[in-house]
Amino acid sequence: MGATKTDHFTPRQNQLATLAKALGHPARIAIMDYLLKVDTCICGDIVNELPLAQPTISQHLKELKNAGLIKGNVEGNAICYCIDETALEVMQSYFTNISEGMLAKKSKCC
Repeated sequence: MGATKTDHFTPRQNQLATLAKALGHPARIAIMDYLLKVDTCICGDIVNELPLAQPTISQHLKELKNAGLIKGNVEGNAICYCIDETALEVMQSYFTNISEGMLAKKSKCC
């Protein structure tokens, strides 16, 4: 069996691509914004905050969780979600490196 396209890239590049893809929908950005705002694990509150149906929000939460941006803990009948700081640190490091690289070059490319 042949190599997949992701095999040609580093684990870090694949991880960043997965994180970026998960953030590629405005509903997921809104969910992340809400989780950052409340700064606690929440269960059903997300449905009350966004103008989306519960199954739609559940699908977006699943995408964010699969990418590693959020964590979920089972509490009774519900799953409570919160931000996974590790994923945010990976993204912050990436964008910091980009910013520092651009400042170091200070070239007029285009």
